[in-house]
Amino acid sequence: MSVALTSTAVPTSTRSDKVRVMVVDDSVVIRGMISRWIGAESDMEVVASLRTGLDAVNQLERINPDVAVLDIEMPDLDGISALPQLLAKKRDLVVIMASTLTRRNAEISLKALSLGASDYIPKPESTREATAAETFRHDLIQKIRHLGAKARRSVVHTTASPPLAPAHDRARAPAPAAAPAAPAQIARRSFGLLQPKVLLIGSSTGGPQALMTLVAEIGPVIDRVPVLITQHMPPTFTTILAEHLARTSKRPAHEGIDGESIKPGQIYLAPGARHMRIVRHGIDATIALDDGPPVNFCKPAVDPMFTSAIDIWQGSIMSVILTGMGSDGMRGGKDIVAAGGSVIAQDEATSVVWGMPGAAVNAGICAAVLPLNQIAPKLVRVFAGDRS
Repeated sequence: MSVALTSTAVPTSTRSDKVRVMVVDDSVVIRGMISRWIGAESDMEVVASLRTGLDAVNQLERINPDVAVLDIEMPDLDGISALPQLLAKKRDLVVIMASTLTRRNAEISLKALSLGASDYIPKPESTREATAAETFRHDLIQKIRHLGAKARRSVVHTTASPPLAPAHDRARAPAPAAAPAAPAQIARRSFGLLQPKVLLIGSSTGGPQALMTLVAEIGPVIDRVPVLITQHMPPTFTTILAEHLARTSKRPAHEGIDGESIKPGQIYLAPGARHMRIVRHGIDATIALDDGPPVNFCKPAVDPMFTSAIDIWQGSIMSVILTGMGSDGMRGGKDIVAAGGSVIAQDEATSVVWGMPGAAVNAGICAAVLPLNQIAPKLVRVFAGDRS
């Protein structure tokens, strides 16, 4: 059965166990493709297929979706203009921005995150490219599944809760009934005994917002040691993110360059579609970019950066695992701890998705599990010599 190209609504009282998705894109090909993919999944359904942002705003309350896949470039009302209007009408709406990989669209997508979008996804330049289309399909379905399920849990369990958070925080709100074991029941390790000589950070879904918050507050750490970051993100997006990190931290930040020496006072970001490893060249630690296969379904991936750093800094590594889907960073974190280093994980309540940090916590490798706003102060203290 084909999906209507204007609007198809399903009453909220039926099939309530499924994540309800509204697809908004002016391309009939893209709408049809995404609708078919979602229709093939047992835990989600397309409740509307719309051509413009204006259609989405006007029909939102009637359709009542959990997730909106929102194109950036559309007639009448584009995605970035429709976003705040959608969130004003439904503050717990999960919005995933979709755009092609141009610099302009990358800038707009990152701006959308600051305006309340939950995530973004790059669309392939051509749907005829099988590999690109399959990657797009996998990533989109995973984002809808994880973000949509969390949003639905939040709605179900907040009937008698305090007033709703602002729109830009709503998608990140905790799901009370789905919380993990109380912190006291989670094993904690002691911080490593050696003074850290490097800070390594891994992140994915929700990572750009979390990274901006973090780097704004860790100036004393950046001045003391190099900071290396792997954020699951495609090319062009990482270029823009590095520029934003530089502005926010007021410290030099750029995509890692193959063969460059790693120095204190600098932020190095893994470039899209390349793993960033650390190797020794003479007496210097240098960056080695790797065009090998994905690790943990990701490229760049956190684990290659974590594990390669051990050969250089052994037990003098401080690592942080921020919000993100999957478990990337957990295996590398295990190796860092075994070498004498330390891992800090973001807590569930402040994570957009508690996949990566949750995997590290459940593996018992973390010295601390903290809300996002407490991670920077803790890092500053640790790098100043506090190991408590």
